[in-house]
Amino acid sequence: MGSSGGLAYAASAYVLWGLLPLFFLALVPAGPIEVVAWRIVFSLVFCLALLTVTRSWSRLGAVLRDGRTMAVMVVASLLIFVNWQTYVLGALTGHVVDAALGYFINPIFTVVIGVVLLRERLRRAQWLAVGIALVAVVVLAVGYGDIPWIALILATSFSLYGYIKKRVGGSVDALSGLTIESFSLIPLAIVGLVIVSLTTGVTFGAAGPWHVLLIVLSGVITAVPLLFFAAASRRLPLVTMGLVQFLAPVLQFIVGVVVQQEAMPVERWIGFALVWFALVVLVLDLVMATRASRSPGAVSR
Repeated sequence: MGSSGGLAYAASAYVLWGLLPLFFLALVPAGPIEVVAWRIVFSLVFCLALLTVTRSWSRLGAVLRDGRTMAVMVVASLLIFVNWQTYVLGALTGHVVDAALGYFINPIFTVVIGVVLLRERLRRAQWLAVGIALVAVVVLAVGYGDIPWIALILATSFSLYGYIKKRVGGSVDALSGLTIESFSLIPLAIVGLVIVSLTTGVTFGAAGPWHVLLIVLSGVITAVPLLFFAAASRRLPLVTMGLVQFLAPVLQFIVGVVVQQEAMPVERWIGFALVWFALVVLVLDLVMATRASRSPGAVSR
């Protein structure tokens, strides 16, 4: 399967991620803490089943024996926990547009992480995109009357997660990685379920069979897009992946504005317009830089 298959995998992954808010809304009356706890538990169950079906236990074992890689994976699991918890909180409390904003500005945060942690030098267009994004955050803060913390936490946690996962390189496949991350988070899932049981009460098993089925399927909903993403990343160039990734926040934005009818005052539209402009600048710069590097006269620096 070539690039066309890779595009199908990428589109499928980002469409599923973009429609996640609708899935989480279907899990009501379960709250954010319970949803994330069950998501961790059933992600692990699904991963263990996949490891058995695909006979991939040996690959998982190789990762488990690498202490350094395991330490990195534990840090990655904590970051993805923060990301999941914030995302579900946004979806269930009427802040889907904020979540979409987080994933719109994620590529810009990734550029900033490259400067801070990797000491990378930015091109002028990249600096321009970062500057526009900062102005957008200020405008949105004025429009919200507060800092858009859900968006900023999502962008920061996922950017750092991507950076840390990149450190382990090709030594950890998608299925082994998600298995380790889910297993590492089981203690937090247990604590979350205990807290819920002592406060509002656990809804699993008390809200009907369809609700139970949907919660069980949260593991599949978590794992499948990640596996699609891994398959796409092996088949598509970085520029294509960078363009397709915007499917997810676009769909999230539509869900927030059209389905949940979240408020969009003028200030928020201006802020989003600035973010979209920054992304256009960033993408055009990436495309031109990629073409220049592939040209016959390109010289390595």
